[in-house]
Amino acid sequence: MVVDTHCHLDKQYYDSVEQLIDEMKDNIIIASAVDLKTTEEVVKLCNKYTNVYGTIGFHPTELDDYSEENLKKIEQHLSNPKIVGIGEIGLDYHYGKEEKAKQIKVFKEQLLLAKKYNKTIVIHSRDAALDTYNILKEVDITNNKVNMHCYSYSLEMAKEFKKLNIKFGIGGVLTFKNSQKLKDVVEYLTLDDILLETDSPYLSPEPLRGKVNHPINVKIVANKIAELKNTSVEEVEKRTTKNAIYQFDLKI
Repeated sequence: MVVDTHCHLDKQYYDSVEQLIDEMKDNIIIASAVDLKTTEEVVKLCNKYTNVYGTIGFHPTELDDYSEENLKKIEQHLSNPKIVGIGEIGLDYHYGKEEKAKQIKVFKEQLLLAKKYNKTIVIHSRDAALDTYNILKEVDITNNKVNMHCYSYSLEMAKEFKKLNIKFGIGGVLTFKNSQKLKDVVEYLTLDDILLETDSPYLSPEPLRGKVNHPINVKIVANKIAELKNTSVEEVEKRTTKNAIYQFDLKI
């Protein structure tokens, strides 16, 4: 069994979401929302499919419909046992630097919500490493399980995040020719630190780069990690699945 711990199954990206889920067979998908609309889609998928779980929240560049009222609407779904985290939330100064103050405010509010419900936190962080790290320290997430989705920072920063007991989402970028920085991080981390993900429909791994990504391609990521760690694919799948079950409290 493998677990794609982070993907987007929005209808706008695929001709058939059902086909994607069928491709995964008995493997597990954790679908991520980015705003109120996709939160509702994720909840419906979780309720319909046994092997689909979800994380919900406001992505830092998708704050047009953010309000206290809409945050309360998201909060109403946190009692659903198939909703296993708040995410993806965080900071993105690459695309949204002009809304930095708003991003920080929304990030902190959602972290507090995760603390209130003891939910796993799934973080999107781009060009904002220090602010992300400092806010996590400030809000004190030590009692929550935290994932750095699509980790893209340096090895030095990975060492600091690891001190906070954070796990690292590793996806198709690892297979790219120009991804030496991420390869260095994966070689440093233990398998116990790693979660498999695809970020579908984005970031398809080689040799599928440029095509729409599917959750089943998480197996390609597992193959690359096995190569870098000089171990078997079976061991990577076993250990990362164990991590995902623990990290998201999956009842499987």
